[in-house]
Amino acid sequence: MRAWIAIVMFSLVSVPVLILTLLLPPESLTFAAGPKGGAYAQVAERYKSILARDGIVVEVTATNGSVDNASALERGSVDVALLQGGIDISENAVEAIASVFYEPMFFLVRANNSIPKNPALWRGLTITSGTLGSGTRAVFDDFQIAVGLEPSKNQHVYLPYSKALDALMSGSVDMAVFVTTVDAPYLSQAFSSQEISFLPIDFAETISRRLEYATVVTLPKGSVSLFPVVPPEPQRMLALESRLVINPNLHPALINRLTMAAKELHSARDIITGPNTFPTVVGTAINVNTVSQQLIQKGPSTWHQWLPYWMAAQVNRLLLLTLPVLLLLVPMLRLFPSMYAYFMGWRVWQHYPKIRQIEDELRHKQDAISLSEMDSHLIDMDTRIASLNLPAAYRQAAYQARMHIDLVRKRIHDKNTGETSENAR
Repeated sequence: MRAWIAIVMFSLVSVPVLILTLLLPPESLTFAAGPKGGAYAQVAERYKSILARDGIVVEVTATNGSVDNASALERGSVDVALLQGGIDISENAVEAIASVFYEPMFFLVRANNSIPKNPALWRGLTITSGTLGSGTRAVFDDFQIAVGLEPSKNQHVYLPYSKALDALMSGSVDMAVFVTTVDAPYLSQAFSSQEISFLPIDFAETISRRLEYATVVTLPKGSVSLFPVVPPEPQRMLALESRLVINPNLHPALINRLTMAAKELHSARDIITGPNTFPTVVGTAINVNTVSQQLIQKGPSTWHQWLPYWMAAQVNRLLLLTLPVLLLLVPMLRLFPSMYAYFMGWRVWQHYPKIRQIEDELRHKQDAISLSEMDSHLIDMDTRIASLNLPAAYRQAAYQARMHIDLVRKRIHDKNTGETSENAR
């Protein structure tokens, strides 16, 4: 009885503890951003501030850019990263939360330059287009193919954005290619200089059709800088969609918070984006996580108003964990009274094989010594059964067993009496 009570109590305590252990998310995650001081790093810091409200610690890891971010995700060394459109990554290695903002492609040159606006005509230029591991370098390689420009027609150097501007102003490079947000800090630095200007390119629509991951956005007049006015006229330019990408094994509650943070950060309009354009699960080119897809398309459920975030984010998961337990526990609870009744009865029934054995022996062994031994065994069993501490509802079996023992003892007594009378003759 006590063992069964202990098992039930253990189940009632351990099952909720186990469920809570599975539901509680980790207290931290690792976020791969771009170079320090860059646009991705700024965005990562904003996510860090928002997730800190729920006690989630975000460790921002500096990288060379999207290519490095993709490699880190594939290795499993980071939990989440920003990934520029067009970056190749193993399909099963990651999931997308959403596309979160546009990154226009800027071509920065020295002021009063004579560089053609048609990129297919670029010749003899020294061009820097990001470093090894950056998304800019990867997309510019594809850009040259799209416009039919052979890399050998120009000289290529690969400098970080921070050094690219210095090289451009010193005249050691003719063009610096940036793929970044309109409000990136180095763009403000570039256009505050009278020596650098923005080169609008022709045929943006045509080039975007050849770059399957690129789109065209309109940069309003003065959207980059009002003094000097950059661009001087509205300009259609190439842009890529940056995606928020995660390790598929990331805890669902953290996915929920990242998605809600993305909605908070990126749903407002900006210079080139209308309201509620982002985040979007359309056109990510990566499998979208089901939790984030539901949150973006349908919004948070009513559970979010009543439950802690880590629980509200996983109501469905909680049900999936609880239902199997209930399916096992409810039948067990129904079975428990029967098992308890059987156990109480077994405490008495376990003596019946010995009683039956004595009855069988009584037919063949009728000498005084054997009869005395059998009677002694029966007395011992009767004492043990009488000492059983049974609940009132189960004492009837004990009474019946003791009556059975009395009947067998009476037979033994009768045989003893008969044998004694026969010997007396």
